[in-house]
Amino acid sequence: MEIPVPKLEIQMLHDRVLVRLSPEEGERRSSGGIVIPATAQVARRLAWGDVLGVGSNVRNVKVLDRVLFNPEDQLEVEVQGEAYLVMRERDIHAVASERTEHGTGLYL
Repeated sequence: MEIPVPKLEIQMLHDRVLVRLSPEEGERRSSGGIVIPATAQVARRLAWGDVLGVGSNVRNVKVLDRVLFNPEDQLEVEVQGEAYLVMRERDIHAVASERTEHGTGLYL
């Protein structure tokens, strides 16, 4: 007889943010149409991701925001076969959302 495993909701603590890398962060195309594989390292590249959870001390990021960060400096966790990143709010370089007050004039 198999004992049922309860589903446990993940709650981020303190200043932590749970992010899923955006699908387009894999291979990309140059403006001339050349395919650049995800493994190509030209320079350190920042990545966009989608916020799935925030801790109680996070002030400037909300769930469903898109954030810009350095993926090399983050911790990775796997939940139900999918990889996510855990980071501190201070490791996020920019937020893309519909509710900006002090934006750059650039849009995704």
